[in-house]
Amino acid sequence: MIAKRARFLILRGGAIGDFIVTLPALSALRARWPDAYIELIGYPHIAALARDSGLVDRIDSLDRAGMATFFSLLPQFSEEQIQRIRSFDVILSYLHDPNGTVQNNLYLAGAKQVIYGSPLVGEGIHAVDHLLKPLEALAIYEAGAAPVLRMRDEQNEWARTYLQNAGIGERAWILHPGSGSPRKNWPVDRYRALADRLRREQRGTPVFLLGEADHALVAELKGRTVFSDLTLPQVASLIGACYAYVGNDSGITHLAAAVGAPVTALFGPGSVAQWAPRGARVTTLAAEGGDLDRITVDDVWRSLPE
Repeated sequence: MIAKRARFLILRGGAIGDFIVTLPALSALRARWPDAYIELIGYPHIAALARDSGLVDRIDSLDRAGMATFFSLLPQFSEEQIQRIRSFDVILSYLHDPNGTVQNNLYLAGAKQVIYGSPLVGEGIHAVDHLLKPLEALAIYEAGAAPVLRMRDEQNEWARTYLQNAGIGERAWILHPGSGSPRKNWPVDRYRALADRLRREQRGTPVFLLGEADHALVAELKGRTVFSDLTLPQVASLIGACYAYVGNDSGITHLAAAVGAPVTALFGPGSVAQWAPRGARVTTLAAEGGDLDRITVDDVWRSLPE
C-alpha cells in the first residue's frame, strides 16, 4: 500500500525580516516530512525565497480576492475553496488573528487541523523561537535554530556572473545602508567612510545594496557602485557570493545571515534579544542607549572579518 503524501499549508504575511525568521519553522517541517507537499500563501516577492530554496513546493498570494473570505465574519466559501482547504492535513497560520476569525473560518471550510502562531513576538523570546513554538503541536522542538537559505546552483552561478560583469572581484563587501525605518539606519556618511577605508586598505571592493524602500539614499551614494532593482532571490544569491556584509537592523540583514555570509549587524532602537539575526558568522553591534550615532567607523572596522 502506498502511503499518502502529507500536505501542509502555511499562511504567512509580514515584511522580509518577519519571513526570514519563519524559515526555521519551514525547515523543521521539511526535515520531518521530506516528501510532503508544502504550500505557502504569503507575499510572492518574499515567499519566492522559500520556493527557490526548496523549502516549499508552491507559493500563492495573500492578496488574492479569495483570501479575504477567511477574514469575514459571515464567510461564503466557493466549492473550490472548500475542496482546497480540505485537501491539507495541517494548516499553519501566522496571520494576525487575535479573535480567531481566520482559524474558525478555516475549520468552517473543512480544515482538518489548524495550528495558530501569533506573528507578534513577545518580550523575552527571540522571534525565531517564538515562531517555532506552534510546531510543538506536531512534536517538533527546535528552539535555538537559525534561518538557513540554500539557493539553487543556477542562481549562485548567476550571482557570480553578475559580479564579474560589474567588475567586482572575489572580495565584494556588500553594504546595506537602508532598512524599514530611518531610525534604524546608521548614518550614511559613515557607510561611505567605511567603504573608503575598505578601498584604501585594499580589503576588497565595497558595493552598496539598495532596496525598494531606500530610494532616498540614492543621491547620497552618487558615484558609488550601487546594486538596486533586484529580486529577493537575486539579492540572496549576490550576498551569498560576497566576501562579507554590513547592514542595519533590517530584513536584508536577516537574509544575509540566512545565506551564510559573514555579517556585521548594526542595531539602534531595535531589540537585540528579539531580533538580532542568527547565524554562525554573525556579529551584532548594539548602540549604547539605542543611539546609532554612538557606533563609530572604528567600532565597525574592528568587527569585520579579516
